[in-house]
Amino acid sequence: MATPERIRPAAAEDTSLVTGCGRRIAVRCLRLAPADRPISRVTLDVGPDQGDEHGTWAALTADEARDLARLLLLHAGLAEGRS
Repeated sequence: MATPERIRPAAAEDTSLVTGCGRRIAVRCLRLAPADRPISRVTLDVGPDQGDEHGTWAALTADEARDLARLLLLHAGLAEGRS
């Protein structure tokens, strides 16, 4: 099993992708550290499309990010004809 250091992207590694429709989806970790209760979220920033239609963003808990990853993998398999 990978340690957290091994699964973190390298500083120079791009943590985004550009879709076929031209939207850039950036994935990052947001950490807020108030003294009483630190907060960490996985953020998705979906940029504007090629026609400059506004983008959107989401901040997910670690469990929500894992659930989304599972759903994306499931539907990617279905799109490729696998179940």
